[in-house]
Amino acid sequence: MLIPPANRDFEGLIRILKDLREHCPWDRKQTVLTLRQQTIEELYELTDSITAQDWKGMKEELGDLLLHILFYSRIAEEQGAFSLQEVIEGICEKLVSRHPHVYGTLELEGEEAVKRNWEKLKLREGKQSALSGVPGSLPALVKAMRLQEKAKQTGFEWETITQVREKILEEWSELDQAIQAGGDPQITSEFGDLFFSMVNYSRFLRVDADHALELTNLKFIRRFTRMEQLAASAGKTLSEMTLEEMDQLWEQVKAGEN
Repeated sequence: MLIPPANRDFEGLIRILKDLREHCPWDRKQTVLTLRQQTIEELYELTDSITAQDWKGMKEELGDLLLHILFYSRIAEEQGAFSLQEVIEGICEKLVSRHPHVYGTLELEGEEAVKRNWEKLKLREGKQSALSGVPGSLPALVKAMRLQEKAKQTGFEWETITQVREKILEEWSELDQAIQAGGDPQITSEFGDLFFSMVNYSRFLRVDADHALELTNLKFIRRFTRMEQLAASAGKTLSEMTLEEMDQLWEQVKAGEN
């Protein structure tokens, strides 16, 4: 039986992972591919904690994510690919080189100037496009936000929020035309354009579109679940009720929240 390290610090965590990798059948079996889906789940669990502003949950999920980072590094070291130390050195070098206004003589004023310079440095480092670095597997809504932010750093951006609002109305009109024409592919395309324009609008309002939508999702779940409870207390299910009766329950739940 192994004795766990007494210190619960970074070095202790590395030691525990090393022990598990060598002595636990499950941990020993893992590869970067088997860990991939679990890492995605851990990341989404962290975002759930962030959305709920659950600091206790956030602390736990950050620990789980840190474990995955160490796990990948451990497997890579076993394969002779890279070490944890190289991972740390790499991010240190990147942060220093991309902050010449902090670790150099470059003078930049404001957040936007810093972000524009960051993108210029990435292109200078060999990136093929200003849109490089946006993962293809990102959820579509988050990807739209990131693509627009990247494009903005090149100067490809609306000048006023009024222009963005007018673009939304234009896209809405084009969607209506597609609906009237009855072409399913065109409807889908125009609906996507409208979504993309709405994400642009959220940026100008300084609203995180993904976070806002998730808050609405949670609100809908809360209200709908309460409707089910009210229906059950009356000896019914929602499927047995008319739309008008359900609408009355919905308004009742909303009034109760206010």
